[in-house]
Amino acid sequence: MSVSEFSLIERYFAAHRFQRSDVALGIGDDCALLLPPTGQQLATTVDTLVSGVHFFADADPEGVGHKALAVNLSDLAAMGATPAWATLALTLPQANEQWLAAFCRGMFALADRHGVQLIGGDTTHGPITVITLQAHGFVPPGWALRRDGAKPGDGLYVTGTPGDAGLALAAAFGKATVAASHENYIRARLERPEPRIAEGLALRGVASAAIDVSDGLAQDLGHILERSRVGARLEVERLPLSPALAASLDREAAVVTALTGGDDYELCFAVPPERISQLEGSVAKWSCRHTRIGVITAKPGLQLARANGSAFDLEQRGYEHFG
Repeated sequence: MSVSEFSLIERYFAAHRFQRSDVALGIGDDCALLLPPTGQQLATTVDTLVSGVHFFADADPEGVGHKALAVNLSDLAAMGATPAWATLALTLPQANEQWLAAFCRGMFALADRHGVQLIGGDTTHGPITVITLQAHGFVPPGWALRRDGAKPGDGLYVTGTPGDAGLALAAAFGKATVAASHENYIRARLERPEPRIAEGLALRGVASAAIDVSDGLAQDLGHILERSRVGARLEVERLPLSPALAASLDREAAVVTALTGGDDYELCFAVPPERISQLEGSVAKWSCRHTRIGVITAKPGLQLARANGSAFDLEQRGYEHFG
């Protein structure tokens, strides 16, 4: 028996009963009606995940649901915004209810954890699975973390251990061998990234600039440098490599993966010297490590330096959608 679009919406999306007080009308009408808080700016972001491009066609749908929301929450984290609402446009080649149930479990588990309500969207039939999710959050005026505030002398930092998702992709394509003891870890880092929401909120009033690392650390850092009209010196020996990455690749290849691997969804940020003590005072409550990896410079461009002062060269700095 065929399943209608409206029964799918009611069964898997509208039936989820988490309700925010600032949602006057959610799923079920032509538009949602929302009540943005007074004195807050609305931060909004959108990402699309395409089967065979952003996730494997046979990927665990629960992980796909988690990631579809996580990549958007990561953008909000990079702006120092508190998550609130989400909309979802879902294209499916068939109405696979088992897949949908698992997808919703993953998405709603993360949504509930961060107080996010799904307020609307669209479902449609198409040749492949395409997931477009938009997330909205709030930030006080003047407190958003932006890409254009870095200044020469600011310390350069990254959360977590970049390169783990890149290692998982390399292993999936047979370009790296990972010990069995590390397989679950790197798979989770690729399929279930943790958006650094608490860290982003803690960086408000501390960081001068920030970005989330989705297309590779070197490439995404370049966006901060371009928007801030500065440069940076990144010391590659300072890069925090996870035990899985360090054990799976030689040092040179591990550094390249940490600099260029996408899908990490860590935060890269700059902190003025006078605010470093504030940073160090807040990190005890963070769920991840933070590492100083360099400094912002007046000279434009990204300099990758070894411990002996020589340059570390990269052929490519990150993922290119049309490269």
